Amino acid sequence: MPLSLQEMSDRFEIQDMLYRYADIIDRKAPAELTEIFTPDAHIDYSAFGGTVGDLPSTIAFLNEAMPAFSATQHLNANIQITVSGDTASGRVMCFNPMAMPVGEETKVFMLGLWYVDSYRRTDGGWRISQRKEEKSWVFNVPDFMAL
Repeated sequence: MPLSLQEMSDRFEIQDMLYRYADIIDRKAPAELTEIFTPDAHIDYSAFGGTVGDLPSTIAFLNEAMPAFSATQHLNANIQITVSGDTASGRVMCFNPMAMPVGEETKVFMLGLWYVDSYRRTDGGWRISQRKEEKSWVFNVPDFMAL
C-alpha cells in the first residue's frame, strides 16, 4: 500500500530525531535529550547494565557513565517505523563501537543492539515516549565489564 505524504513526512521526522539522539549521546550531551524524549518517557537501558526509569534519572545515569568512554559511535540502521496518527512504533538497529582507556591502552569494543521504541507527536515535533534496549551481541568487552 502506498504511503501518504503525511506518513512519509512523519517517518522522515522520526528518523531525523533518531539520528539526533545518536549525535547527542556521542557528543556526551545528555541534557539535550529533553529535545528527544517526552517529559514522561520511560527508558530501559538495562540490557547492558544501565538504568530503567524516567528522563531525569536517565540523564543523570548518562552524565555519570559516559565520561568513562573516550569515544563512542551510535550507528543506526534498519529503521522500521509504523505510524498511526499521532503515535508510532519503531525498531532500530544500533552498531555501537566504543573506546575506553584501560590502564595504558585504549580498548575498543563493540555492542550490537536494537532500540524498541514508541513515539508521540508533540507541539515540538516527534519525541520518543518509550525506549527499551535489546541486546543482540557484544565483542571484545573488557573483562571487568559484565555485559
